[in-house]
Amino acid sequence: MIYTVTFNPSLDYIVSVNHFKLGVVNRTVKEIIFPGGKGVNVSMVLNNMGLENTALGFRAGFTGEALDSLMKKKGINSDFIEVKEGLTRINVKLRSDEESEINGQGPKILKEDIDKLFERLDRLKDGDILVLAGSIPDVMPESMYMDIMKYLEHKDLKIIVDATKDLLVNVLKYHPFLIKPNNHELGEIFGVEIKDKKDVITYAKKMQEMGALNVLVSMAGDGGVLVAEDGSVYESEAPKGKVVNSVGAGDSMVAGFITGYLKYKDYEKAFKMGLCTGSASAFSEELATLAEVTALLNTIGGL
Repeated sequence: MIYTVTFNPSLDYIVSVNHFKLGVVNRTVKEIIFPGGKGVNVSMVLNNMGLENTALGFRAGFTGEALDSLMKKKGINSDFIEVKEGLTRINVKLRSDEESEINGQGPKILKEDIDKLFERLDRLKDGDILVLAGSIPDVMPESMYMDIMKYLEHKDLKIIVDATKDLLVNVLKYHPFLIKPNNHELGEIFGVEIKDKKDVITYAKKMQEMGALNVLVSMAGDGGVLVAEDGSVYESEAPKGKVVNSVGAGDSMVAGFITGYLKYKDYEKAFKMGLCTGSASAFSEELATLAEVTALLNTIGGL
């Protein structure tokens, strides 16, 4: 089974406004509401790719109920912990001449809520995959990713971490199966400017030396790089297409990699699947579907 964890999921309210202006009433020309949060995005794309999974995390209030309802309508299993105080956040994403975002704060998460999450993690069995994705809310300990990986280190799991800076660096000693920084995040970790794929490979290998087994680096329109645990290095340009929505592209890349790895047990094919899945989401209003990914794979020679 595949599990994803999103500490602070959201309802993403995406509105399109022609020529948005401050200080006046603006009318939307289009509105969409999606379940949001990095782990939730991974769950949705895995579901689109035909892989059953369960989304874990926290929800609160009527917005939390709406989140659960939206996910169920999409056929996604969720097992969120109900938090007593606050609301599941609403993130407003404004599309106009420029894109702007207002992200909500989220509910208050108590120790008893965190204890319930660990009870759910007890259900994981050898061979399962766990995806830890996104930031940690201020109301939770900054060590949560480390705490989870230490708690589960006696189990034979494949743990994937998609986080930034210290959140990512601090878990490397627990040897995550896969990490997925983008090129800018990789540069921030080492205090350098990443200029090209050669630089990406150099610093991805340093992440391996620090404990990561596989390092998948997304580079937006420039494609990506995979430095695999067997010593192989794969790099590719991104498939061609018009970027419609960059939200969730990195999460989609993770879901695509998991799909390719489970189906083929081959790192090169997993890399290609991840690259095309991330691009398919970027080229679409919604997250990638299997048909969209297959079409892009065909443009780069398939698997």
